[in-house]
Amino acid sequence: MVGVARLEAMPRGAYVLDLGLVPYQEARDLQRSLAGAVSQGAIPDTVVFLEHPPVVTLGRRTDAGELHVPEQAAVDIVETDRGGKSTFHGPGQLVCYPILDLKRHGKDVKKYVRDLEESLIRTLEPLGLEGTRIEGLTGIWLNRPPRKLASIGVHISRWVTTHGYALNVDLDPSPFTDWITACGLEDAAFTTIARELERPVTVDEVRPLAREALGEVFGLSFEELPADDGHGLWSQPIHGNLAARS
Repeated sequence: MVGVARLEAMPRGAYVLDLGLVPYQEARDLQRSLAGAVSQGAIPDTVVFLEHPPVVTLGRRTDAGELHVPEQAAVDIVETDRGGKSTFHGPGQLVCYPILDLKRHGKDVKKYVRDLEESLIRTLEPLGLEGTRIEGLTGIWLNRPPRKLASIGVHISRWVTTHGYALNVDLDPSPFTDWITACGLEDAAFTTIARELERPVTVDEVRPLAREALGEVFGLSFEELPADDGHGLWSQPIHGNLAARS
């Protein structure tokens, strides 16, 4: 019985794709490609880490009054199929897109979102920051006073997840309030890891912490995939090769 318990606790193999700066539409196409492959069982759970050029994304519950982007602002505005309201992405923010089959992780959407929050909390701990939840809201905050550090918005189809979280590492947070009413939250304050630590922090410094935390929470052991071939928009034969390695 002890051996069985240990077997059940073993991490499940998964892929991780570390990308640099990727335009939002390309990343959305990548997610759809990976989600189809995960849904078909061609590849295992796969997690993508990247950054986006400046873009405001609109979730399914976005209200028109949330947008007040200046006409001269150099930013794209994109409607998405994720839950939630509006948010901002830009360089210096770590974006994580887990493409997971929730049939392997409990088929519980609320638990999935809470697990994403837990992985963010664990990402921040080695940096000396204590992330916390606020009842009734998603995302991760720092308290006294409340400052939002990470946003979450997900889409789930046939129990396969897309979208994910965005963690503010080192960027100007003013677009969250000057360009939009981010997450639909009036008078909310937004912050970054660099601002809280009072030193420069790179996405490359935070990414390994995020990968380790996500693996711990979801019970995944990652194998890194090459990011050379068109941001991983592989053809179906390559999906078959990946499946043979899993």
